[in-house]
Amino acid sequence: MINIDIKKPLHGVHGVMHLDVDLHIRQGDFVALSGKSGSGKTTLLRILAGLEKTKGEISVGGQIWLDKKVNLPVQQRQIGFVFQDYALFTNMSVLQNLLYVNNDKKLALHLLQLTELDELKDRMPSTLSGGQQQRVSLCRAMMNRPKLLLMDEPLSALDPIMRTKLQNEILTLHKEFNTTTIMVSHDPSEIYRLSNRVIVLEQGKVINDGKAKEVLLKTQGSAKFSFEGELLEIIKADVIHIAIVAIGQQLVEVVISSDEAANLEVGHKVNVSTKAYAPMIHQTRE
Repeated sequence: MINIDIKKPLHGVHGVMHLDVDLHIRQGDFVALSGKSGSGKTTLLRILAGLEKTKGEISVGGQIWLDKKVNLPVQQRQIGFVFQDYALFTNMSVLQNLLYVNNDKKLALHLLQLTELDELKDRMPSTLSGGQQQRVSLCRAMMNRPKLLLMDEPLSALDPIMRTKLQNEILTLHKEFNTTTIMVSHDPSEIYRLSNRVIVLEQGKVINDGKAKEVLLKTQGSAKFSFEGELLEIIKADVIHIAIVAIGQQLVEVVISSDEAANLEVGHKVNVSTKAYAPMIHQTRE
């Protein structure tokens, strides 16, 4: 069990806010941290890793990592941390990057085999693709068999096909090593595929906590779907108006009424949904 009860003032876009989190996470859980930028997600990961100071208590498997008397340094916390930018040693080969963390060649080769990197073990990071470098970063994070694996949007820079492949490998490693994983992500499909629990932060507070389907499914009543996107343009065509909305990597056209067009503003976030097969669009609250 991981117990987290911490408080820390943060300077956000709207001024000072307080990261105030009280959570209990079971061993072996895969937790997705979600929420708007600046809500405190990355700061929470850094606090768990021991990279930022704060007040409160953190215990992992009965071991105190943080309280009024104890603040374990990073190297004693048995964590793995996967960053967005890979953070590999450029002057070391793939295998050397792993062995630098823990001189266990058998484990290193096993991890490289699991992630289909064993034939690249002698290559330098600069000769690898982005997806291959991220896999090396993931393997390196697992070299100490961490009690807690922390990932900060590790796949955000990769194309959709590579993201899906690495998601499968992340889940394989998570299960094989029975580690507890906390991952920051904004990708609903990634969250749904990987996590068994989603925690949503807003202004430093937990505003939602549950299974992915419960948290991410925003339909209400008889609505068939509901997606959030950005309103790019409103086009008047004869007696109707057409709203152009960017949802993920796609553009969607929605026919709207004159009243709806008058209440929408280009550049704002909107919610596109359907009820009884009639698409609806309305501006979301920031």
